[in-house]
Amino acid sequence: MITLTKLNDAQFIINCEQIEKIESHPDTTITMINGHVYIVKEPVDIVIKKVVEYKRSFFDFLFQQKG
Repeated sequence: MITLTKLNDAQFIINCEQIEKIESHPDTTITMINGHVYIVKEPVDIVIKKVVEYKRSFFDFLFQQKG
């Protein structure tokens, strides 16, 4: 799960495992696999960075459990 910011400055948490696509036109638009659409202040590259950081921390946790 990652924290993002709506256009009205309200923060919310989104399940990044459910993201179908991320577009920039010009606002960053995130479409979920269930069809819900979120428009956020963060640029596409920051959203991708947050998703990668989340997934990295998840896999780091898994590998630490096996160690």
